Amino acid sequence: MTIAALIVAAGRGRRAGGGLAKQWRPLAGRRVIDWTLQVFRDHPAIGPIALVLAEADRPAWAAFAGQPGLVLAPGGEDRAGSVRNGLAALAALPGPGPRRVLIHDAARPCLRPALIDAVIAALEAAPAAAPGLAVTDALWTGAEGRVTGTRDRAGLYAAQTPQGFDFAAIRAAHAGHPGGAADDVEVARAAGLGVAIVPGDPDNIKITRQEDFARAERILGGVADHSGRAERNLGKAMDIRLGNGFDVHRFGPGDHVTLCGVAVPHDRGLQGHSDADVGMHAVTDAIYGALAAGDIGRHFPPSDPQWKGADSAVFLRHAAGLAADRGYAIANIDCTLICERPKIGPHAAAMTARMAAILGLDPGRVSIKATTSERLGFTGRGEGIAAMATAALVAA
Repeated sequence: MTIAALIVAAGRGRRAGGGLAKQWRPLAGRRVIDWTLQVFRDHPAIGPIALVLAEADRPAWAAFAGQPGLVLAPGGEDRAGSVRNGLAALAALPGPGPRRVLIHDAARPCLRPALIDAVIAALEAAPAAAPGLAVTDALWTGAEGRVTGTRDRAGLYAAQTPQGFDFAAIRAAHAGHPGGAADDVEVARAAGLGVAIVPGDPDNIKITRQEDFARAERILGGVADHSGRAERNLGKAMDIRLGNGFDVHRFGPGDHVTLCGVAVPHDRGLQGHSDADVGMHAVTDAIYGALAAGDIGRHFPPSDPQWKGADSAVFLRHAAGLAADRGYAIANIDCTLICERPKIGPHAAAMTARMAAILGLDPGRVSIKATTSERLGFTGRGEGIAAMATAALVAA
């Protein structure tokens, strides 16, 4: 893992009204936090995600606990304390740990992947980078409803998140900071870290007041704002998505192979951390690919012992559920199994029926077929089975 995300979601957000903390309030058919999480989960460069939650939000702890790629941390007495707890949770993960981290406010649900890309790119040349919007309006000071003075706007920026950092450097900076910083850039600068500015996104708004929900909904829903400018539809783009999947498993001891959910008698079995269902794995990865959501290994790491020997239907259902959650329907699946033996034809109808049942599709939308490699390569030598798959998704 090289780049982690840390989402601060422990605040109460009282100025937004509505009783509930703003990150749990509904927005364009989901909660604010769900939009924020989605953009990081979908980004191919982001690995583990630390989600910092208030101790009072116990239903949220229960809902997020155990989700692949997500680690939970308790909120602190202030934002800086919450960030420190999130950094500690990421540092405690097994393995070498992240080299970089992007710290983001849960209340910025309209984040676009391009801004994540820009911050990551800037970290190649600096220990810290953050998006900012150059201030273009005149600036006043005021008291009791009257203007009391003006301020020069030259060189002023409105700060946004995600703010990106070298992981070790920002953790050390937070450990040595006395507290009271407005954001993580202030903490970094106090520790002597240079911070690169990348152009911010005007639509990357932070929900602070009640009226911000309406603007965020327009941005996420693609409705024209008050100026008539069409906002980009971030949440429900009416499109068609294609994904490809490919998988290989070698033969080993056994008396059957599991292919597309069907046990096929054979003089050897397939080796793998789960049940080694090469066909189902390829289809699952095709769905994840269409969603730009990584692969099976991201969602169900083979290093996790709970997936040893697991029925691959668990993975396929998760991929299909993820597609549905993100507003996509599976239009069709096409899977090709590549092997010399066993013969697939006698079992293809059962495989089709099984896959269709798991995906909730009409069997006419699921194609399972097979080919040989004309005795060439490892499949031709009978050393294993390969599978390739394509999934088509359409916006619901």
